[in-house]
Amino acid sequence: MKETFYEYAQRRGYSRKDFLKFCTAITAIMGLEASFTPKVVKALETKERVPVIYKHFQECTGCSMSFIKMHNPIVADLLFDMISLDYHDTIMAASGRQAIEAAEKTKEEYKGKYILACEGSIPMADGGIHSVVDGKTHIDIFREYEKDCAAIISYGSCAAWGGVQAAAPNPTKATPIYKLTNKPVINVPGCPPIPDVMAGVITHILTFDSLPELDIRRRPKVFYRHRIHDNCQRRAYFDSGLFVEEFDDIGSKLGWCLYKVGCKGPVTYNSCSVMKWNDSTCWPVEAGNPCMGCSEDNFWDFGPIFTTLAQIPGTNIIYNPDKVGAAVVGAATAGVAVHAAATVAVEKMKKKDKEAPVAVDQNKGVSK
Repeated sequence: MKETFYEYAQRRGYSRKDFLKFCTAITAIMGLEASFTPKVVKALETKERVPVIYKHFQECTGCSMSFIKMHNPIVADLLFDMISLDYHDTIMAASGRQAIEAAEKTKEEYKGKYILACEGSIPMADGGIHSVVDGKTHIDIFREYEKDCAAIISYGSCAAWGGVQAAAPNPTKATPIYKLTNKPVINVPGCPPIPDVMAGVITHILTFDSLPELDIRRRPKVFYRHRIHDNCQRRAYFDSGLFVEEFDDIGSKLGWCLYKVGCKGPVTYNSCSVMKWNDSTCWPVEAGNPCMGCSEDNFWDFGPIFTTLAQIPGTNIIYNPDKVGAAVVGAATAGVAVHAAATVAVEKMKKKDKEAPVAVDQNKGVSK
């Protein structure tokens, strides 16, 4: 049997304590209960290490930058070492022929077992000549590694949906990975994806030798089950019809809902509002910027960033946020009106009561 993950970690100088910390942290990242930690430990102690070949196509390398910014140092070190040891286009010590040989060696030794991680879309126009590396088109490079892999992870919205390169009119015919293969594909969209999500997906495969549960669009349900809107801390203001109208108005200072300045949270599925960014301290909407919908297909074609969903033709909205807010405001206004009318009636009664004639009875005192 080839080297296990634990043996690999030992060889890289990690202690047993570090290994157990990794297992505990990665169990949480994968969205599993703490009771699963012993199973994760056993799996990584006994199963063969599954290598990863990470290839870049049409992209900006932002997904890799997100991945290496993972705030858990042990998780980052172990996963980063494991991936870069085999092959990563931009993050590895080797270069040139040495790097290519490392990838070729992994491809041959782990034929049918390795994971192919892809970042970026693949241009298909004009035979793929719009992006060429070492004399090979991206589609040729993809085919070279795709044919013998066990599964593919599409990191980022470019690999998952086509990204900005596929925005209309898509001159290079940029194509997402899942449309080019019959192999199992996991889409991990985002521009870029959350680093913990990237780690959780890859570790699930390495630990359990199986894909995580996916939705109809090949996204792992544990991370893409809910809309941004469902867990947003500004949701209460949306339900109350309190919206930011301009970025310097009183609503923006009070943290009101950002829908009217372009937030795409009601149609965007991701874990940003739960897992957050920057060492899990904040995320864009919390910082005052509307959600751009970057993990959704065709988000570059939504129009200007501050375009509301109601202004985008054909957008699939379960309900119209404008009408929801208006209905709530209307109900609130009606309630205020009823309360005001009741208040006026009471005040009139009091006033009438005060103005009533007063008779004085020498024996019983003052009476009306």
